[in-house]
Amino acid sequence: MDPAAADPLHSSPSTTRTPSEIIAFTVMVAALVVAPFFTYPLFLMQVMCFALFACAFNLLIGYVGLLSFGHALYFGWASYLSAYAAKAWGFTPELAILTGTATAALCGLIAGSLAIRRQGIYFAMITLALAQMMYFFALQVKLTGGEDGIQAVPRGHLFGLIDLRNETAMYVLVLAIFLAGFLFIYRIVHSPFGEVLKAIRENEPRAISLGYKTERYKLTAFVLSATLAGVAGSTKAIVLQLASLTDVNWPMSGEVVLMTLVGGLGTIFGPIVGSFIILLMQYKLSIVGEWVLVIQGVIFVACVLLFRRGIVGEIASRLRIRL
Repeated sequence: MDPAAADPLHSSPSTTRTPSEIIAFTVMVAALVVAPFFTYPLFLMQVMCFALFACAFNLLIGYVGLLSFGHALYFGWASYLSAYAAKAWGFTPELAILTGTATAALCGLIAGSLAIRRQGIYFAMITLALAQMMYFFALQVKLTGGEDGIQAVPRGHLFGLIDLRNETAMYVLVLAIFLAGFLFIYRIVHSPFGEVLKAIRENEPRAISLGYKTERYKLTAFVLSATLAGVAGSTKAIVLQLASLTDVNWPMSGEVVLMTLVGGLGTIFGPIVGSFIILLMQYKLSIVGEWVLVIQGVIFVACVLLFRRGIVGEIASRLRIRL
């Protein structure tokens, strides 16, 4: 057997872009460019923030096989620090977003260092426990505003020049951040590093036998996922001008799991589709109040039973293309 064939760094052809991926990306960008002319830009910006959050989560579970039940920790605390930096410290929006992102990266490094020592359900429970601990901390400390959260967060001027109170300017910034984050994740997944992550997901003992320090790879992936979730949370706080306990509570972690599974676990475009569907349901079904959770549960069960690979996963499988 050729040693290179056993090495994920040399064996996978998936590092090349396929026509289906190029077409899907072009359609996505075109849709996001024209969408503000047909629907509320604020809703679209919220979708892009949560889509980036779901893509970050998918990087961990879809390509490393690590199920985190505590990703709201990084999303929520990045949102808090971004909002606080903008409102209390007077940071410009780009510095506020960077502050929130750095907070998420630090939290990811600490939590990941503890969690990756275990696997399976134990890993998931550790991430949930850490997230809940930070939720109760957020409930008590003065910085977060407690149950009131941080409200009336100023959008400010990007680089001191561009007024983000203008909806179009804000939309362009969010679109740029989302596309940059998406392309960064795409590059990770289709790089030699990404191939090692997939090898760990499929057969960690074999990856270890090939000489890879799997714990280092898993920790790096964990921190990258947390950091990108932080970018999403930080941006969301500036867009909605609000950071609240909802962002850091455990239902937020469950929601991102739902978005990823509905769209398609382990697919590049699946989390984006899933995010759009879930948020659209919340927006359209807001009149039914708490029943929206029941409807989401029914749709989730239907997707699991009928679309085991998720919506995008099923489409890609039936068309025999990669998405």
